[in-house]
Amino acid sequence: MAAHILVVEDDENIARMIEATLTIGGYSSKICGDGLQAVGEINSGQYDLVLLDIMLPKMDGFQVFESKGDNTPVIFLTAMGDVPNKVRGLRMGAEDYIVKPFEAVELLARIEVALRRTHRENTTLSYQEILIETDKHEVTLNGKPVMLTPKEFDLLVFFVSNIDIALTREHLLSQVWGYSFSGETRTVDTHVQQLRKKLILHDALVTIPRLGYRLESRRNL
Repeated sequence: MAAHILVVEDDENIARMIEATLTIGGYSSKICGDGLQAVGEINSGQYDLVLLDIMLPKMDGFQVFESKGDNTPVIFLTAMGDVPNKVRGLRMGAEDYIVKPFEAVELLARIEVALRRTHRENTTLSYQEILIETDKHEVTLNGKPVMLTPKEFDLLVFFVSNIDIALTREHLLSQVWGYSFSGETRTVDTHVQQLRKKLILHDALVTIPRLGYRLESRRNL
């Protein structure tokens, strides 16, 4: 079951952007605009993670953190990038601290790490007829097992976690193979071809000329 995340952010545009990013990552979410309301939401016990801004009306993020009565993990989101506030948030027990503005891919990566640390990560992903059990490293298509190599599996998970986002070959290499990987971008092309063949993704996993690839939310008919 997908993790349910509380977004505590009083800037509506930023809140909606975060909400859209979480949807792409397969998470459900709720937006809360002030600190006082956030305490009640957190203490309801229905959230797996809280994305908590610091500059909030009624109660700031630090006060919210101190007032919450459970151990729901928190990632602070704020435009305050100075070191003392970072240290304060982490010493209070926050899982992480992200300074705005941030990239959607970075936010999703930080969330994944935080949920993994607290054993609340989303271990099941789905795309169309494809079901991915990340903890078991198993993939099924229409209920039938599909054998993938470890890197094909990791690449599939990354695509499904970034649906409708254009991803360069270089970015895929760094995220899936690691920054120290010395291979060529042709490695990505080869693995993409295998995913298309094994999972019938020819029309969904599209090539972006001179850039990379994009897994589209709707297959082309």
